[in-house]
Amino acid sequence: MKTEEFDYYLPEELIAQTPAENRDSSKLLVLDRKNRSLTHGIFSDILHYIDPGDALVINNTRVIKARLIGRRSTGGRVEVLLLNPAGSDTWECLVRPGHKLPPGEQIFVGDLVGQVQARTPYGGRLITWRYQGNWEDVLERVGRVPLPPYIKTPLEDPERYQTVYAQVPGSAAAPTAGLHFTPSLLDKLSSKGVELIPVTLNVGLGTFRPVTVEDIEDHEMHSESYEITEEAAEAVNKCKESGHRVFAVGTTVVRVLESSCHDGKVLPGKASTSLFIYPGYRFKVVDCMITNFHLPKSTLLMMVSAFAGKQFVMDAYQEAIKRRYRFFSFGDAMLIW
Repeated sequence: MKTEEFDYYLPEELIAQTPAENRDSSKLLVLDRKNRSLTHGIFSDILHYIDPGDALVINNTRVIKARLIGRRSTGGRVEVLLLNPAGSDTWECLVRPGHKLPPGEQIFVGDLVGQVQARTPYGGRLITWRYQGNWEDVLERVGRVPLPPYIKTPLEDPERYQTVYAQVPGSAAAPTAGLHFTPSLLDKLSSKGVELIPVTLNVGLGTFRPVTVEDIEDHEMHSESYEITEEAAEAVNKCKESGHRVFAVGTTVVRVLESSCHDGKVLPGKASTSLFIYPGYRFKVVDCMITNFHLPKSTLLMMVSAFAGKQFVMDAYQEAIKRRYRFFSFGDAMLIW
């Protein structure tokens, strides 16, 4: 299957630059896979699609201030995005400008000092950091929220790039499908008898690395770490066994659930996943998916196409563009069931 098959034209003004005034007031496009029909609403309507006994699985990761702007030893400007821990005080990072950061080069970000150790296979760097005090406190002081490059408008409230249930620090990007939920909406779902089940996947390069190969089968996913507790695994399995549905909030949750499933059971534990889901994949756990609108030719668009059918998804995207939906991280949402 060709990467070009997942391309589409998006008017630039439809790329959401700021969050919706109220999280759950975003538009919601509902894709009915059985009837191949589309329904338009607002996100709070999600309450009417999830039944008592169903499971809503959320990613409770929290975005860290992973964007570091500093200087090289020569005084030149450098930008670093922390991706994954890779040992004691060493991180896998994306850097810019990359060609000016060979192994041995030093980076200064306030009182944080990094030394480039090696290049990574994906064009990044392994960087070891020296600092005084607690790492989380240092990042809070010198780091910035790593908004995607297509968002040009400064974010007034950094918490709007966090889900209301974000708890476990470690992500370089938000699991954006979850940005639409409010405490009130979650309370209403719980009161209805919907079980809220947290899992953790630290969003890194695997989620947003672009596909540059001609054939999608040749794309190599970068691994991302995840954790699913015994309680969470048991709850998901119980939901499936009882004939209820598993709603995955976002593509990161889909990857956790599908990666942790073996012999029909979701297994608990900490692991890494490089699972690449594209059309032809047979889903084992996820019954319904809540997601945002994704970039052209991205692995996320390919996953959604695997779930609902490529042509149906591409047609839905055209309908969303026609109706002026807002796209990407701060944009509107889709429910696929």
